[in-house]
Amino acid sequence: MEQTTNNRNGRVIAIANQKGGVGKTTTAVNLGASLAAAEKTVLLVDVDAQANATSGIGVDSNELKLSAYEVLIGECSPAEAVIPSALDYLDILPAHRDLAGAEVELVDATQRERRLGNALDALRDRYHFIIIDCPPSLGLLTLNALCAADSVVVPLQCEYYALEGLSRLLETIGIIRQELNPTLEMDGILLTMHDTRTSLSTQVASEVRKNFDGRVFDTVIPRNVRLSESPSFGKPVILYDVRSSGAKGYLEFAREFMELGS
Repeated sequence: MEQTTNNRNGRVIAIANQKGGVGKTTTAVNLGASLAAAEKTVLLVDVDAQANATSGIGVDSNELKLSAYEVLIGECSPAEAVIPSALDYLDILPAHRDLAGAEVELVDATQRERRLGNALDALRDRYHFIIIDCPPSLGLLTLNALCAADSVVVPLQCEYYALEGLSRLLETIGIIRQELNPTLEMDGILLTMHDTRTSLSTQVASEVRKNFDGRVFDTVIPRNVRLSESPSFGKPVILYDVRSSGAKGYLEFAREFMELGS
């Protein structure tokens, strides 16, 4: 994909929630793919050692020569580690399991919390959007992502204990805004895994909207088998089954998301 022009806005978005199983990686992959389908140039950045975003778009992390790990420890430039995906307009800075050791290795590094941001600054003019899939923790890698980001999207599953840990995440975002990244914004909370067959999903969605009025996206991502299956085929859901409710949900979310910057 040719990306040599300088008319990109390079908006960096962190997809973050320290709670696992909320649809974080699913959101990073499918928001990126849906924006690419709208012919927006997108870089998906995987900084989770599980490398699920990497495998989710069909890249085998075991075959990688360079990854986000080498970028973070300074062994290569970010441009050297970026590879194209099977979808036009979508590239990835992939992850490898070596990332698990990066938090330890960076503990004594100079400006350790800004390693990712400094790397991504060199790529901003090549993309409309840079989407970071964060680990399910509030460790140094997530801190790097939040320091690098212009804004944050928080996926939240429509299930029991949905609000567990959310206050802590929002407090962390507030501290980072105050101490390290004063321009960091909260794009909003994205409700995921909504099951129309259960009253619990509706109750949780209602409670979240009540408690976080004005900070919840209108789009709700449904619980969908095709959406759950697509990562095992190494495809975003729009390539796996564009007619599925999961694909329609993320295409609608991408439209709503783009309206934020319009």
